[in-house]
Amino acid sequence: MTMKLVATILLLILVCLGFWHSYKPLPAGLRYQGNQASLYSPELLTDTTRHFPDGRSVLEHEVFDEVIRLINQAEQFILIDMFLYNSVGPKDAGLRPLANQLTQALIKKKTASPDIDIVVISDPINTFYEGTHSPVFEALKSAGIELVVTRLEPLRDSNPTWSAFWRLCCQWLGNNPDGGWLPNALGTAPTTLRSYLTLPNFKANHRKLMVVDENNEFRALITSANPHDGSSRHSNIGLTFSGPAVADILRSERAVATLSGADTQTLDHWVNQVEAAPTQKRETSGVIKLLTESAIRDQALDIIERSQADEALDIAMFYLSHRSTINALKAAQQRGVNIRLLLDANKDAFGHEKNGIPNRPVANELSRAGVAIRWCNTHGEQCHSKLISYTRADGHLEILLGSANLTRRNLDDLNLESDIWLTVPGDSPIAQKAIRFFNEHWKSNTKDSLPLSLPYSEWADSSRLRYWQYRIMEATGLSTF
Repeated sequence: MTMKLVATILLLILVCLGFWHSYKPLPAGLRYQGNQASLYSPELLTDTTRHFPDGRSVLEHEVFDEVIRLINQAEQFILIDMFLYNSVGPKDAGLRPLANQLTQALIKKKTASPDIDIVVISDPINTFYEGTHSPVFEALKSAGIELVVTRLEPLRDSNPTWSAFWRLCCQWLGNNPDGGWLPNALGTAPTTLRSYLTLPNFKANHRKLMVVDENNEFRALITSANPHDGSSRHSNIGLTFSGPAVADILRSERAVATLSGADTQTLDHWVNQVEAAPTQKRETSGVIKLLTESAIRDQALDIIERSQADEALDIAMFYLSHRSTINALKAAQQRGVNIRLLLDANKDAFGHEKNGIPNRPVANELSRAGVAIRWCNTHGEQCHSKLISYTRADGHLEILLGSANLTRRNLDDLNLESDIWLTVPGDSPIAQKAIRFFNEHWKSNTKDSLPLSLPYSEWADSSRLRYWQYRIMEATGLSTF
């Protein structure tokens, strides 16, 4: 009787922990939605990897070239928040050493300008949740650069089945980067059992952004790209811009520093500086708005639900699994919206083969509803862009891009995410480049290189088993997407 009582009490505690940490109030400053602001000097950045019949690959990548340029010209302030920031990846795959290039650029700038304020925010996955050392993080700290490793415990739990148990038994154990003895699934250095116990919580600071001073004002980047060697061949997209919306990014990042227990004095100062910075008089290019966490979901659904017959939705997405979004797309298709959906086939992950979940079961569902779908023609890399482009009847283009996939974890206040929504005239350089980027990936033939996408039939998957596997994984959080 006593053992049954103890077991019942423990089960009740686990249920209560799981429920509370799944629905508890968000830390202050999350789910941030900025006001619509004037958009100045926007530049759309695209990363495309082209493959050729002779086996060659060519990287036409703009995002981190611009990141390095912005660091080199900065004089007063640099903020970077990036999810994957490490050199892990196959050593024989022609990878670009992004982590080292970013680190050396930051250290060089700090050495040349000791008074410059540099703040780097990142995710604890880069130390396998404190079970290993990060050479990148240690080099930044040694150079006097302020490093904030995000505390994930205050966030809601996306996998309560495991996280309730972990919070009860394991979160108190701490970790030891010098105590590793197990093979490392995320790197080469041995790691600890405590790292593996933390991993199934499946939560992250998934943001990818930067803010710098440039020519007496401030410039920001929102992107889908990571400074991660293993990701350096991925396709990605990003936007740099100036204007009042830059201050919103700093406010949203101050919230991340606060929940991580970091001193926010530097960020507080630069929020005030950005707010006070005069905007140079020039023609605006449209309007822009910062969105984080579930505010991204609300904007994505708003775009899809507003779309009407003979308007167009072009979506390029690494992961698509969010049920409300899928239902909204099916409804839009029934209204006569011209939808084109470009998806990663979810077959490659840093040298490991994947089974196509969630995109292939979701694509089967949407294809049956009449949605036009093509697969990115990847060869080891990932189709990593997160882009929604909405061409309205009045000719204007609305764009939503950034870090967030269309998944429950990315959209429902579980991960930390940052996206930018903007609207621009259809004949503007930003709109035209976004249209060219998507159209080029959608084409079934090219002059010299292999096509950038393949027909839906190439990876069509009607398996009911994998469909329900995806549905269970999405609903419970027992997944990495």
